[in-house]
Amino acid sequence: MHGGRLSALDASFFAAESSAPHGDGHVLLTGATGFLGMELLARYLERTDRTVVALVRAPDRHQARARIGGVMRLLFGERSAHRERVVAIPGDVRRDRLGLAQRDLELVAGSVSEIVHCAATVSFATGLPESRRINVEGTSQVLGLAERCTRHGVLRRLVHVSTAYVSGTCEGEFGEGDLSVGQRFRNPYERSKYEAEELVREHVDELPAVTIVRPSIIVGESTTGWTPSFNVLYVPLRGFVQRKMRVLPADLSAPVDVVPVDHVADAIIHLTRQREPGLGTYHLVAGERASTVAQLVELSARHVRRRPPPIVSPAVYRAVYPLLRACAGQRRRAALKRVQPFLPYYTMRVRYRRDRAVEKLDPAGLSPPPLESYYHRLLGWAIQSNWSKRPLPRAQAATSR
Repeated sequence: MHGGRLSALDASFFAAESSAPHGDGHVLLTGATGFLGMELLARYLERTDRTVVALVRAPDRHQARARIGGVMRLLFGERSAHRERVVAIPGDVRRDRLGLAQRDLELVAGSVSEIVHCAATVSFATGLPESRRINVEGTSQVLGLAERCTRHGVLRRLVHVSTAYVSGTCEGEFGEGDLSVGQRFRNPYERSKYEAEELVREHVDELPAVTIVRPSIIVGESTTGWTPSFNVLYVPLRGFVQRKMRVLPADLSAPVDVVPVDHVADAIIHLTRQREPGLGTYHLVAGERASTVAQLVELSARHVRRRPPPIVSPAVYRAVYPLLRACAGQRRRAALKRVQPFLPYYTMRVRYRRDRAVEKLDPAGLSPPPLESYYHRLLGWAIQSNWSKRPLPRAQAATSR
């Protein structure tokens, strides 16, 4: 099968309504090959009977299936009873109509009752034009599909995965109803995600229900520490563990809002089961339970049994950074370069409110766990997998608990 065409077998998946107890039709998931997308894919397969239609960036059907096959092996090992409920469609959120042929676009639009849009570039190094192309234009294409599904009368909900960092440089409290508060942005990722959320809000009246979720820094599973992705929190942690960070530029009292990926995925699944028309925006954050830089440093030092690096103010660090680079060897210079984009997140002055999340999630037992309750698992998994150089499947993490 080449291009965007669906096989006759795949078409049969779309022909029948799902027998799942929590909704009709199938789930379209973008970003299924990403960290959060993987966790959502696993939950839809493990906890429901629904078919998941995964839009995968690939030139043809064979390569789309190969990519999803790799994800399934990472999630479930070599053998999985769930494979027949995943339909991998080659496409690209950056292309018109998601890169789908007209026939296939209409087939999907008539069969999908829920769209969960996770696909995004989360790289801080990607320039603004490319970030917009993926995060903003990609969202626009997904909205176009959602409107087609609505015209077919099948769509119940669009879930858009945003980020708490649409808050940008905001200081003080930032609520779930807030968006434009005069903030600036630290990088193209924050700006493009802000613009994408603006776009979604403009289309709310054209869709039956829209749920926007804003996670903060997503880390590995709280139960096992498993993650295939080692960004943000992990970058300076790795530098500390491997003795490549001589100083840490940070504000000891600054909050570091961290949530485990299982909390985020569980919350999204729960929210999609709610009968809530219109727009609902939820902060999937630690909120009042957020750790401070001082607590994070103390946790790290305790678990690796090492004295923490000296803490310096960001202003001092910026002044001495050229000297640090000049005096460092090649490996330490590379580490300094990797850490640089993430350092602003250790000097933030914002606290995220989660009032709506408290109302909808906490009664279901979905309040965010405190970082200190699972931090040792995060660090243990990072070391065990050698910071992703030795990728290990999620199934292995579950059996080694």
